[in-house]
Amino acid sequence: MRPTRLLMIASICAACFTSQAIAQNDRETVFDGRSARSFAGAVLAGRTAEADRDLVTAIDLYQKALRFDPDNADIKQRLMVLLFNHGKFEDGIAIANELKGDPVLENVSRLALGIEAIRQREYTSAENLLDYAGVNDLERMVYGLLRAWAHHGDGNVKEAHATIDALLGPDWYGIFKGFHKAALEEVNGNVKAARRLYTTVITDQNGGNTAPDTYVRAAMALAGMEARAGNRQKALDAIATGSAFLPGYTPLKALRQRIEADDPPRAEIRNAAEGAAAVLFTVGSALSRSGAEDFVSLYLNFANSLDPENAATLIMLGSLAENLGKPEQAIAVYRRVPEDSVMHRVSELQLGLNLADLGRVEEAKGHLKALIDEDPQDMRSYLAYGSVLSDAKAYREMADNYDRAVDAIGVLPDRSHWNIFFQRGIAYERLKEWPKAEPNFERALELFPNQPRVMNYLGYSWVDMNINLEEGMDLIREAVRLRPNDGYIVDSLGWAYYRLGDYDNAVRELERAVEIRPGDPTINDHLGDAYWRAGRRLEARYQWDRALTMEPELTEVPKIKHKIDNGLPDNTEPVPSAAKSPDDESKRIQEPDNGGKKSQSTPPSSAMKAHYEVKPGQTLWTIAAEVLGDGNLYRDILRANPSLNGDADLIHPGQIIKLP
Repeated sequence: MRPTRLLMIASICAACFTSQAIAQNDRETVFDGRSARSFAGAVLAGRTAEADRDLVTAIDLYQKALRFDPDNADIKQRLMVLLFNHGKFEDGIAIANELKGDPVLENVSRLALGIEAIRQREYTSAENLLDYAGVNDLERMVYGLLRAWAHHGDGNVKEAHATIDALLGPDWYGIFKGFHKAALEEVNGNVKAARRLYTTVITDQNGGNTAPDTYVRAAMALAGMEARAGNRQKALDAIATGSAFLPGYTPLKALRQRIEADDPPRAEIRNAAEGAAAVLFTVGSALSRSGAEDFVSLYLNFANSLDPENAATLIMLGSLAENLGKPEQAIAVYRRVPEDSVMHRVSELQLGLNLADLGRVEEAKGHLKALIDEDPQDMRSYLAYGSVLSDAKAYREMADNYDRAVDAIGVLPDRSHWNIFFQRGIAYERLKEWPKAEPNFERALELFPNQPRVMNYLGYSWVDMNINLEEGMDLIREAVRLRPNDGYIVDSLGWAYYRLGDYDNAVRELERAVEIRPGDPTINDHLGDAYWRAGRRLEARYQWDRALTMEPELTEVPKIKHKIDNGLPDNTEPVPSAAKSPDDESKRIQEPDNGGKKSQSTPPSSAMKAHYEVKPGQTLWTIAAEVLGDGNLYRDILRANPSLNGDADLIHPGQIIKLP
């Protein structure tokens, strides 16, 4: 069964017990539960709060609804799932006990009660609760793997293995069965069998593409096991295999450092509870996708209830909170990642970026700078810190940061370092130190020829300064050719024509840019200017009016209003305040149009959080080559997007993917 089918089953399963509300990240719900004076009122308000991801309010309202109708099974079910997703496991279990006799609702209540039995080490009870056929392949596998770990907890090692062997299903079962059989052998102390099974998992890259997190977890488990057994070279070989699958993955680097220092971490799975948690994590991470956050969150919170300090689960829960626009919640989760975990640095980088999202810029700067001091060779730290400095317009600090990064790279940078030079060029350009900026853009292009963002920035800068005009226009045109559906690069081409006084071509390109990015205030403002110069003054004022409705920068509002009232000056020079800085390219990352709301995008220098819009004809390989500098790094993008379920073929034009 292909991953798309697995995802379809997941959403069907999710629909059985929870709504699939779309996150409204830019809207805060403020509701006083005391104003709900009827069952219908409480339910309606509760569903509104649930859609807005305000779980605290939704829980309060559903509890109030149950005071009006204590036996309403549907509301109990909704409340139970919300309690689990809010980390209130014991409260959710109380409701699960009330629902366990209802065959329509037992797919969740039975699972929760089975997990609670494992938590309480009541393994015989867990075996009985988890003896459930399920309604689809996914449920059968999850219940079967959990039942195997319950058998292990009860001392029935042979029965545990037999239970996994008896799981017959589609091909994608293979990586999950292989990983958990290997983990069972490792827990039982059978290193030889565990080595064979882990090795089987990590030599199957097709299986790994189905569940990248499980593949990498197997490589790390094998490396840790070999290191603890004193087999350093075998451990490093396992890490090398994982790194080939997922280049640049920070936890693999941290694990290698620990092993080289003869300080391997403890095994992640040491008992039945941690094994059951791994079942829920491996499946939840494989099924993670936009629009299914409730379902994935349920599995991850179940996993967290069994293994509260597991770093991989905590980091994914933090990422879910980020995606739902809950930076405070994300920070709280990231702070729980154990300091001795090889994944601790990942959580610390994300924590710093979320501090900045909350406006705690100085705290974020101090936090991220400390991470650079801790490991000056980690380029992601410089990029994360640089993104915060860019947002704060602290360009001198930004330039100093990337100067330090270049020093750390040394005299032999490789293709992967192009973005360091690009960001350093942006910093110096914003400081109006062009003699320092230009060589960095050119160096970035040497490392990564035909990188569209760099060509766009450098080409526009030349045109804007009235130098190298022909070469600059060629760079911008080539950037547009490579990314014809990138509204911001098309905007640069249109604005370059405008700067050169070619208003007909400016209108043509800017109209196309607005078609691609209809909700962007800057592009609409540019089109208004081009219309005015082309003699289309009624359309110009209309376009400026549109730009005002799209929440432009506050400093631009009076300038746009002045143009609406007075038009542009009679001379043919554009109004300086309206001119597009090439810095806009560095700050407006491709995101879905949000109905005219101001973009809250992250600069590309924040490699941890940037997003990218898939264009027609692109593959994950070409995106990796374009954005990361190496097509082989497509696995990094797979790893950053659990929603792709390890399948590079799942991307489609218009899709928004996270960049690693």
